[in-house]
Amino acid sequence: MTKSQFALVVIGAAIILALPMVGGNYTLRLCTIMLMYATLAMAWNFIGGFAGYPSFGIAAFFGLGAYAGAVVQARGVPVVAAWAFAAVVGSVFAYVLGLILLRLRGHAFAIATLVIAEVLREITNGLTDLTGGGMGLNLPFFGWGPDALIRFFFYAMFALAAITLAATYLVAHSRLGFGLHCIKQNEDAADIVGINTTLYKIIAFTLSGGFAAAAGALYASWTGYIEPADVYDVLFSIKPILMVLIGGMGTVLGPCLGAVVFLVLDEIVWRNFLQLHTGILGLLIVILILFLPAGVLSFDWRMLFKKKVSAT
Repeated sequence: MTKSQFALVVIGAAIILALPMVGGNYTLRLCTIMLMYATLAMAWNFIGGFAGYPSFGIAAFFGLGAYAGAVVQARGVPVVAAWAFAAVVGSVFAYVLGLILLRLRGHAFAIATLVIAEVLREITNGLTDLTGGGMGLNLPFFGWGPDALIRFFFYAMFALAAITLAATYLVAHSRLGFGLHCIKQNEDAADIVGINTTLYKIIAFTLSGGFAAAAGALYASWTGYIEPADVYDVLFSIKPILMVLIGGMGTVLGPCLGAVVFLVLDEIVWRNFLQLHTGILGLLIVILILFLPAGVLSFDWRMLFKKKVSAT
């Protein structure tokens, strides 16, 4: 991370943390959603950005974490402990799943991970006594006012996003990150030169599952009610991928920047073009990806400034 990027992180964190003092509940809600999606985008980046494996399993981990946290919380476990439990469940599930699915590559791996969310949804629907089935599951009421509640989950989601960002930075600047980059470039060559590709991929997949599950647990506590159709929604797999593509795959700050750009565009288009919201948003995303294939983070703003100076 360069000095300018570090300064961008510090300034961005300061602005976000100042929002409770200047913004209303609607603004805090939007920022909480943004932080949640930034976490999911960074979670996907471990396996999809660094290793280059096209995973569509974020929705599966998100939903599993939501139900794991909600079930134990409904049985009296403190909320923070329930979130930690969900992260562990998501990590263990990702580890076991990785042992099986990471033998696949390309389209086969993508399809296999996409199916997992549907399998978990059907299992959740069938475990009526435990999960409430299709009727959903209510979580214990906090008993707080709306202002205190939205601020609590805003700070909680900020903390989770910050931890995920720190983990991303550590991975990117470690032997693990180097190994994942080699796997992305040429997995067979990486295996030949002595990199334990299987181990590295499983670690990346486990990190992806753990952080996505933690985000799901926070989301469940925040909304107070979950149902399978909601938390296993395929959009929880697709949106993080789009955010990483917009921001920059395999980078530290790209997923966060992509989440901000995506949700800002989503909010602007939704406010001004309600009837054509999905189509216009999709068109804008395609344009961004076409003109900035390496992500917004790759755009050299200094060159733009130099062009303006030379023009004057």
